[in-house]
Amino acid sequence: MKTAIKCNCGQRILARDVMQTGYYLRLIGPSFVYVKYRCSRCKKLGEQFVKQEEWEDGILHDIPSEVTPEDKPRFDAMGKIDIHECIDAHFELDRMSNMRELLDAIEEAKK
Repeated sequence: MKTAIKCNCGQRILARDVMQTGYYLRLIGPSFVYVKYRCSRCKKLGEQFVKQEEWEDGILHDIPSEVTPEDKPRFDAMGKIDIHECIDAHFELDRMSNMRELLDAIEEAKK
């Protein structure tokens, strides 16, 4: 699993937020990669040490979206999923007795 660097406010730190990186080499024990950043959400300065063996260049890159450009406007128009929709979905799934009913419900929702 890839390590992610997060600010105390919960925001994921990306390459554009990083001000400085460096190595903290130790003779005994693990070495670290030092990352100094300014959070894009809360604007606070922060720093984090990541074990060198856990460090990957992809840590500071955003995960590409699986949403196609054609689907994005449709999802944006739907808005965020609220707690009531989650509860309704839970009870709908609980009501279904087999996978065929689920697949039929998905096909019906697409219409």
